Amino acid sequence: MASKVEKFKSAGKGYGLRATSTVSPGEVLYVSEPFSYTVNETGRGLVCEFCLCTPDRLLQCSQCKFAKYCSKQCQRESWRDHKRECTFLKNPQFGTGILRLVGKIVFKILRKSSCPSEELYSVSDLEANLEKMSNENRIEFERYGMLLQHFLKDEIVSQLPAHIKPSDLFAKVSYNAMQIEDGAVLSVAIGLYPSMSLVNHSCDPNCVTLFMGRHVHLRAIKNIKAGDELTIQYTETMRPTEERQRELMRIYCFECDCHRCQTRDKDDKMLAGDKQASDETKALVSKVLELQESKKWKESLALCRDQLKRNSGRVPDENIYQLQILDYAMEACMALNLLDEALQIGYRTLAPYRLYASGVSRNGALKLMHLGFILYKKNKRQEAIKTLKEAFDVLRIFFGTDHLMTKDVLGILK
Repeated sequence: MASKVEKFKSAGKGYGLRATSTVSPGEVLYVSEPFSYTVNETGRGLVCEFCLCTPDRLLQCSQCKFAKYCSKQCQRESWRDHKRECTFLKNPQFGTGILRLVGKIVFKILRKSSCPSEELYSVSDLEANLEKMSNENRIEFERYGMLLQHFLKDEIVSQLPAHIKPSDLFAKVSYNAMQIEDGAVLSVAIGLYPSMSLVNHSCDPNCVTLFMGRHVHLRAIKNIKAGDELTIQYTETMRPTEERQRELMRIYCFECDCHRCQTRDKDDKMLAGDKQASDETKALVSKVLELQESKKWKESLALCRDQLKRNSGRVPDENIYQLQILDYAMEACMALNLLDEALQIGYRTLAPYRLYASGVSRNGALKLMHLGFILYKKNKRQEAIKTLKEAFDVLRIFFGTDHLMTKDVLGILK
């Protein structure tokens, strides 16, 4: 129920969500179930398609042989939404991502069933940004619309209300869907939460979203007064202003005018050092990420070590691309069990994270958590406990005390 929040007209942004009372960091303001959701490529075969838990064994739908569940109970609970799509899932192209999600939304609209997720804002209220989208996006959404008609057959799509065009529905979902994360903060599904779409973006937000199964929680990370607008970040904010603005325009069709963007806050620090070396480091980031996603830890670590050596005296650790390389190097060291090197690199990242934190920092707290775990493994118990306590004080604001992240830390602290 929306007892702590209300919809309002936000100047220059359309509608927004604001607090109706004073809120403290770590407090939950709103909880929403999805209007519709589906597992993504990462989650398929890993999580239950209904409750999104991660069991040891999944049961396969006997009809489509595509959807998988942790129990007969979850399969029964899911059947109302799954039965219409079941036949179409036999075509593997329909199986995951936005095409399947929009298909499920179409079936739900045709069923004319109400959903608590539309308490403050409905699917029909969602913005499609038709006037602002690029021609490239327009063509892409029209292509998806035709694919949907092909998979679901024209006679099904034609049953939609006249004001709902398939291509517009894809635009609404693309601009408003949320990546659903598991306990390890890994994206395993995609869902549409209409009421949560009211929460606007800021590069200095006062709230975060946290997923507990398929439900999304809106949590305060700052002190909030009654009447204050509630904001979250739509994109990674530890980047220079121009990069954030380009990303927001490309994906969401708007420019941010928060105080950080207006003042180009900390851009000089993020781009500090020799420009040529900084540009070289920036170009390397995507290559290292690709290697890490393929779990090629030795190759990625070799590239990171080489770049960090060449950057010595030329690019400071506060440079945002240098910091990304340090993060990747630490992750590779942990994967390769090179704990001493991981510790050394991790300590180098703490000062930059604190520099860029506006209040509490989730990324900084996660970094402290990893350092604490490494110290604990190396039997440096006193230093580990001190580090993990500092991490926990921030993590409980972002995750609460029932989340896997905080439970792991509490397990050692207790």
